[in-house]
Amino acid sequence: MLNIYIAGAGSMGCRFGYQLTKANNTVTLLDEWEEHIAAIQSKGLSVTGEQEDNIDIPIMKPEEAEQPADLIILFTKAMQLSSMLQKLDHIMNEETKVVCLLNGLGHLEEIQKYVPRENILMGATIWTAQLESPGKVKLSGDGGIHLQSVEKSGESFGQELIQLFNEAGLNAEYDQDVWPSIWRKACVNGAMNATCALMDANINEVFSSSHGFTLIKKIIKEFVQVAEKEQVHLDADEIYDYVVSASKKVGEHYPSMHQDLIQNKRLTEIDYINGAIVKIAQKYDVETPYCEMMTELIHLKEDILL
Repeated sequence: MLNIYIAGAGSMGCRFGYQLTKANNTVTLLDEWEEHIAAIQSKGLSVTGEQEDNIDIPIMKPEEAEQPADLIILFTKAMQLSSMLQKLDHIMNEETKVVCLLNGLGHLEEIQKYVPRENILMGATIWTAQLESPGKVKLSGDGGIHLQSVEKSGESFGQELIQLFNEAGLNAEYDQDVWPSIWRKACVNGAMNATCALMDANINEVFSSSHGFTLIKKIIKEFVQVAEKEQVHLDADEIYDYVVSASKKVGEHYPSMHQDLIQNKRLTEIDYINGAIVKIAQKYDVETPYCEMMTELIHLKEDILL
């Protein structure tokens, strides 16, 4: 049985930790939020929403982990990725596999500074969750995972991991080219996350106005244009239809950037989502005014609130 660590016990880390633990895997959550750690250590992880449950699951700070890691699933915030990997160095060895399911773009370049490429798997997930308070996570909606080993030599383990995830009900697929899925997820986040945070609104509220539809279309168009320059082919209409369809299923959901900035007064991942598009676009002299404005507005909101 694999010894699994989940690095970053926010809403998604808790969701995956919960489902993997319920499927009889050995899972430890790693996080820096002391109140969250204390709550789970004393009362267990409380699960609400689509199901009501409470489970005992180990949680600690990353530097407190002792047992060697067979598998590390990265769910830390993008701006904390380098720091987290440094803190996990003492439990990683030449056999440790690392799965990245972070929001945003540009993470492989950072991970491979600490982990051999043949041990890295990149992926995207469309599961949702909301951390309501320390030790309490709300689960809602359906989701899935697309996953691929960075190097062909890692495909065998990737297939094993797909089976492990599916036994936990996480609806995983092995993908021979995962990058369109990663960019597509970044595009969905780029369209919805900053918008909901800036408007202090859930997904339904954004789509209650024609102006919301217009703004989402403009942002998606910029992501698709920049992706094409990077040889990643996305369908703007398909992504737009997906976002609209998803809003009908999880419309009451507040995306992670709203959870971070508005609810918990924390810095956001904007530089790895809309901000990443602005940075990549500059290489190709492509204009991305909507993504640039969203990035600046989120940073302004951070300065005001934090």
